[in-house]
Amino acid sequence: MNKISIWVSFISFFLFLHSSTSVEDEVKNSLIIFLAKVSNNGVQPGLTWGWSTSSDPCNQWQNVICDSQNVSVTKLFLNDKNLSGTLDAASLCNVRSLAASLTILALDDNNIGGQISAEIANCDQLTRLTVSSNQLSGNLPESLAALNNLKRLDISNNKFSGELPKLSRISGLTAFLAQDNQLTGPIPNFDFSNFDTFNVSNNNFQGQIPKVNGFLTASSFLGNPGLCGDPLPNKCSSSSMTADENSNTKKGVSKNQMFIYMGYGVLALVCLVLVVLRICSKKKSKDQVDSVTKVAAVDESASKLSAASSEYKGGLSKSQNSVTFSADESAAMASSSLIVLTSPVVNGLKFEDLLKAPAELLGRGKYGSLYKVIFENGMVLVVKRIKDWAISSNDFKQRMDRLYQAKHPNVLPALAFYCSKQEKLLVYEYQQNGSLFRLIHGSHRGQAFDWTSRLSAAASIAEALAFMHQELRAEGIAHGNLKSSNILLNKNMEPCISEYGLMESNDQDNFMPGKASAAKASSTFKGDVYGFGVILLELLTGKLVQHNGVDLTVWVHSVVREEWTAEVFDKSLMSEYASEERMVNLLQVAIKCVNRSAEARPSMNQIALMINAIREEEERSTVYDPQSMSQL
Repeated sequence: MNKISIWVSFISFFLFLHSSTSVEDEVKNSLIIFLAKVSNNGVQPGLTWGWSTSSDPCNQWQNVICDSQNVSVTKLFLNDKNLSGTLDAASLCNVRSLAASLTILALDDNNIGGQISAEIANCDQLTRLTVSSNQLSGNLPESLAALNNLKRLDISNNKFSGELPKLSRISGLTAFLAQDNQLTGPIPNFDFSNFDTFNVSNNNFQGQIPKVNGFLTASSFLGNPGLCGDPLPNKCSSSSMTADENSNTKKGVSKNQMFIYMGYGVLALVCLVLVVLRICSKKKSKDQVDSVTKVAAVDESASKLSAASSEYKGGLSKSQNSVTFSADESAAMASSSLIVLTSPVVNGLKFEDLLKAPAELLGRGKYGSLYKVIFENGMVLVVKRIKDWAISSNDFKQRMDRLYQAKHPNVLPALAFYCSKQEKLLVYEYQQNGSLFRLIHGSHRGQAFDWTSRLSAAASIAEALAFMHQELRAEGIAHGNLKSSNILLNKNMEPCISEYGLMESNDQDNFMPGKASAAKASSTFKGDVYGFGVILLELLTGKLVQHNGVDLTVWVHSVVREEWTAEVFDKSLMSEYASEERMVNLLQVAIKCVNRSAEARPSMNQIALMINAIREEEERSTVYDPQSMSQL
């Protein structure tokens, strides 16, 4: 009996090994078939990347990432690989073991044609599906709405047509990009508060836009002549609104329900009239208060920033609408004065002038809102409005005075500020050349950004940040929100750090001069170092911090770890024959800055010295050497 048990165990173990091998072979074969289809049966990609049945996908295949145990394929990154075949979802998603593990499929920036088939729904663990900038066409499958784990869907810059499937059913979807297609029909009734990124511009959508509640701007919907309603300037006609109402009645709204709703509406109208009458009576007793001002107020519920408004510096207009302060709010502000710091730009500026001037909403984020204010004399300023910052007026004034004292030519100072218990306003000089974000990522039309300019920008930012850290270390005031969109470009296209010291934690001790704990201050300054490291990676790679569900720092680490360092750099830098050695040196500085351990990151002083050494070496290499030329 004992021998029988041993034989049974041996046979079971043998069958287990055999079945495991079969599953692994099945996954390999399906991936190779998928690559053959998507590359139009080209053999070169598979050979170059090591994709063969005799090798291990988790350890030897390029552009494939597996789980931590190196057992299951979880991510396929085939971006910008010159693929020109078709997307065969069946070869991937009909193999259950692969479909159950695959979380990311990225095929952006290729020339892939055909359609997305219904089998894509079998890959039900997908969290990110990105196929932007291809030649895909036809209708999107209804089964796409069954991908319940999907968080990011990017189908932009293709030739998709027809109506969108019911993507609003995917409750966890936080990014949806479908711009530059030929999609038609209504926009699904999304909950826009869930989105970090949303764009359906340049399509053929029709009807009324579902309620955005301030979470999106017009740029997310532009280029759809048939669309109407907020946030677009063109209002909906009665016919389009009737069509939307008819679509709602199809969902089961009866006549009795309509009468009930009408009753509620009448009751609400009566209440509204009473409230208005009460407000009017109060306003008559306060003749000195101007009830309408021009600096716009922001919906306090807006805690998320859409991709369309995340880059709102330097003339990136998002809305022409001016909202107003309430009468009570205006009265409170009128009782306080605008504190003008020493500056000829705003000499003589009064708070009343700021309130009366037309204001244009540039952007809105979780930390506040930004406005462009134009005065009658042609002066243009930017107003940053911060709400609910737990800092006393006295501490805030001390903080602003201290920031103004720490002057550096590459740090944009506040010209004036206003402070109340509820909110703070800061006035800055308008920078019409936009931000470093726009310069890196191509929003500046025809603006070249070569290696020398990028290295110079990195050195200037590092020196300015090192100076501010040195000056404000005792107070524990770091930038707190350093990113490329907060680096503005002055009239000479030189980088200027904006909004320094405005994004701190709510720990009151951190705002008091001399009271910041050493540990907390060190952590805050090291956070700036990490942010600067990310900016360096943007300068070197030309890539977004988050793109197609991939974090830039994670991607760079993975590429460097595989010793494909040259693949990191922006193609435009490689095409101009920039020094790869010095780019690698700067990359090493960036990697030190984004070290997961804050303690292991260098100080900004050390970073500035390292970058200046690279810049000096670059300058020496470009100096004309007559002796070496005579030897040619």
